[in-house]
Amino acid sequence: MFRSSNPMFRDKAYDAAVTGELMTARGAVNKTFVLLAILIFGVSMVWAQPLKYMGLAMPSLIIGAILSIVTVFKREWSPVTAPIYAFCEGIVIGWLSAMIESRYPGIAVQAVILTFGVLFCMLGLYQSRIIRVTDRFRTIIMSALGAICLIYIVGLVMSFFGKSIPLIHENGPVGIIFSIVVIGIAAFSLAMDFDFIEQAPQYGAPKYMEWYAAFGLMVTLIWLYIEILKLLAKLRSRD
Repeated sequence: MFRSSNPMFRDKAYDAAVTGELMTARGAVNKTFVLLAILIFGVSMVWAQPLKYMGLAMPSLIIGAILSIVTVFKREWSPVTAPIYAFCEGIVIGWLSAMIESRYPGIAVQAVILTFGVLFCMLGLYQSRIIRVTDRFRTIIMSALGAICLIYIVGLVMSFFGKSIPLIHENGPVGIIFSIVVIGIAAFSLAMDFDFIEQAPQYGAPKYMEWYAAFGLMVTLIWLYIEILKLLAKLRSRD
């Protein structure tokens, strides 16, 4: 069965044999644009008045996290959960970006440009087959994702005790290198997502998987943007 490094795409993400209307790559791309538009709407709503919507940031973060888990286990709900997730994440990203922007003017625009630059660069490399998603490629990226998730979990647990993992969140060489590595892994995860969207229709994925695939790609893009934003903040804080 087809695999991907994105945690939204697993071997059991859909059944090989289905009846009814099937998923298409074009449909998944169109759904991605819809989710992106919803995300941007959420961002723009908060961006102009971040203090006014500050109280919505944490609830939106929690709701988004819950919806992401629900969507993984109830993929057939993705036509409903994915748009709500995109809106919630838009509020979170809008507030986070506005807060960092107030300290480092222009940083949000730079992060957006770099995120889409990475997206289109990886898409070009994938379409030209310079990057090939092989079994070995999947294994390496999935292992790296597992290691990063473990680091995030350890950091979250330590935060409950008022501590943090040393160095990686600082603006020193270790912190900057760590951010670059994470961004690189997120970028290569995009290639896995492209491969899924291209190959999934061949496995008879049902129509709702277009939303599921778009949702998974949005998760990667949001992660990539946040990591780029964090890297830029570290670099700017060194000035």
